[in-house]
Amino acid sequence: MTTFLTIVLGIIMVLVVVSLVRGIVAFLKSTKIDLESGEQTDATDMQLAQNKAMFARVKYQAIAIVIVAVLLGIAN
Repeated sequence: MTTFLTIVLGIIMVLVVVSLVRGIVAFLKSTKIDLESGEQTDATDMQLAQNKAMFARVKYQAIAIVIVAVLLGIAN
């Protein structure tokens, strides 16, 4: 069980990094678009993608915390 949870934790950690990078890339693209256009009134597609990626990151981090808590509970 510990080995399985450790593997799942590793996968979740990779997903956290991937979603973080995707969110940062979307942020940089939306910032570039905003600077070039000069005006921004609504959320653009890039900003919506950034929000989606960052929400996914938070979700994966919460799952990772739960897995670590279970691993610590098993260890005791």
